[in-house]
Amino acid sequence: MSVPNSEESRVALPSEVIESSRVPRIGPYSQSIRVDNLVYTAGQPGIDPASGAVAGDTFEAQARQAFVNLAAVLEDSGSRLQRVVKVTCFVADPAAFPTLNALFAEYFPDAPPVRSTPIVELPRGLLFSIDAVAVVDDSAP
Repeated sequence: MSVPNSEESRVALPSEVIESSRVPRIGPYSQSIRVDNLVYTAGQPGIDPASGAVAGDTFEAQARQAFVNLAAVLEDSGSRLQRVVKVTCFVADPAAFPTLNALFAEYFPDAPPVRSTPIVELPRGLLFSIDAVAVVDDSAP
């Protein structure tokens, strides 16, 4: 089996950059990109969109806000939490895993998506961030 390597063999898929007015960006990146029937989101931190400040000092407070932010970006992109197939949860403290598991069961009660959870240092005192890949709702334009 050979792998094509010429420019002619590459076909760019049409994509659409989608920005959510409900969750302001905090850097120079796209909040989500829709390609065919999939939505890819940027990491959504636990930042309160109304104030721009970190949403509390605890992992749970920040993670809850991150899930709310993720849901808003997905909805504005034509999907929703129930259509998520893959997430990456960036966690600053491994001791937060029990809380993350409880929140995961709450936000994804049926058929939870696959998950990767690297332990990383996050900016601005953040304790959590989540990105996702989701399928577009059948009724979405």
